Amino acid sequence: MKCYDVIIIGAGASGLSAAGALVARGKRVIVFDMGARPGRKVVASGGGRCNITNLAVRYDRYFGENRDFVRGAISRVSPRDIIEWADAHNIKLTEKSAGQYFCVDGAGVVLNALMDDARGADFVYDTTVSKVEKNGDDFIVNGCVAKSVVVATGGTSFGVFGVSDVGYKIAKQFGHKIIPVRPALCALSFVGASSDLAGVSLEALISIGKNTVRDSLLFTHFGIGGPAVYRASLYDLGNGISVNLLPDMDVAGALRNAKRTQGRKSVAGVLGQWLPARVAKWIAGDDTRNIADCKDSEIVQIAQRISQMSISGDKIKYHGLSSAEVVRGGVDTNTVSSKTMESKLCSGLFFAGEVLDVAGDLGGFNLHWAWASGRVAGENA
Repeated sequence: MKCYDVIIIGAGASGLSAAGALVARGKRVIVFDMGARPGRKVVASGGGRCNITNLAVRYDRYFGENRDFVRGAISRVSPRDIIEWADAHNIKLTEKSAGQYFCVDGAGVVLNALMDDARGADFVYDTTVSKVEKNGDDFIVNGCVAKSVVVATGGTSFGVFGVSDVGYKIAKQFGHKIIPVRPALCALSFVGASSDLAGVSLEALISIGKNTVRDSLLFTHFGIGGPAVYRASLYDLGNGISVNLLPDMDVAGALRNAKRTQGRKSVAGVLGQWLPARVAKWIAGDDTRNIADCKDSEIVQIAQRISQMSISGDKIKYHGLSSAEVVRGGVDTNTVSSKTMESKLCSGLFFAGEVLDVAGDLGGFNLHWAWASGRVAGENA
């Protein structure tokens, strides 16, 4: 039986971050991964350019039953820390949008840097970890023994990269509760969606109760997608959503003005000045009248269809774990130390990354959580 200081389960972003921190401390480390190569999601992130971090990282850009949990790790590993790490590894970054950093030379350079940091650790690929045994103070995994185990198996999103629920099973084995897992950062399908609008994109404001998300929305064959919808999917949508397709406009006022000044134009024709043609026709429906022939009460109804497009919660479905970028749910963070990532129920057992009940906003927040939680686990295991 081979002896190590720490066994890491999962060679993704958080597992590799933990491995680098452990090697820097002189620890003997072995990393098990079910895939044929490490960092598969890292290489695919950001469309292959790796959205490595975001200067807007703060606790309220993360979701879970205990949103305060992330404070410990992100206060210890800030966006500036990640930027400095990239600079130390000669990784060129570009600020695509305010505060959002991507890698100029692609995500491969990030993986190379992570593997360089972890040089000295043993890696075993194409290996399934079915269970973790505890014998006194020792953990036994696949014939290896160590004083600590870091579970960095990720969530069950993006199945094309090879995912597993083994992290949840290990957590439950040691008494941890699993918050039910569902897709997040994903498109939404809903009853009544029009496939005629598929491919049309526009900026929209989505309201989820008192919360709002403003970003690009894409109509799909089954419903709606795009960044605005992905970000909205992080919330609990049980009470439905309201979509404003013209968030910068007093639509009712603009329609009343058009009734006075452009009375001979059709409803769809007037709407087509502000909305994509297919959306304008969809809003107008079978109404082929000129705008001048619409009553003021009908003007208000048209405006509401644009600025208060309501979709009830019972009609909404998250569009599958196979295409979701992350999951909501995972290991209950109330039984994990936010300062060390160590289990409160089993000494020596650590968790990092998406396996925990933490899901970040779109734009580098999830990768930052992986780096931060992985490094904190690696500094304490």
